[in-house]
Amino acid sequence: MGDSQRRFRDCLGRFATGVTVVTVEHGGGVHGATVGSFTSVSLDPPLVMVSLDRRSRMCGLLADAPSFGVNILAAHQQDLALHFAGRPLPAGTPVSWDPDAAGPRLAGCAAHLDCAPWAAYDGGDHVLHVGRVRSFTTRDAEPLVFHGGAFRLLDTAPGHHAWAGTLDGPADGAWASAAAALHIPLGH
Repeated sequence: MGDSQRRFRDCLGRFATGVTVVTVEHGGGVHGATVGSFTSVSLDPPLVMVSLDRRSRMCGLLADAPSFGVNILAAHQQDLALHFAGRPLPAGTPVSWDPDAAGPRLAGCAAHLDCAPWAAYDGGDHVLHVGRVRSFTTRDAEPLVFHGGAFRLLDTAPGHHAWAGTLDGPADGAWASAAAALHIPLGH
């Protein structure tokens, strides 16, 4: 990797992302890859996108798969993120799968989307895979976040948010007054 590519990658690393593991069933087994390039695309129809290095094994598997899963990792799943990025789990530590899922879903993840391939687009050295969401699940768990080359945790202390005490928050101050005047229920 050249100096300009490294600087560009470092620049992009200033954008905090969630951490996902994309999974497919292939050859009687489950394959997964840690992916930070995941985004929503459309609500109607429900579409999401993952960006995969075109040289990666997962990119080739996804191109031929009838379905794929996107596992949005919870804060406690750093070991799984590293495992599916190529680092072995400690000896004797199994990967736990949700046995009731339609496709390969990691147990304990913050959310999971079961997708059918929709389209694939050239993205330079990556392929942009768009999937139509067939089903999804969520659970009350903090997400695993990646920023600046490291995993991060969200500060979720009660009442601790950027708007606390400013009267600019969505639940108080001007927003609440404007919403009441327009008869817009807050939080919906």
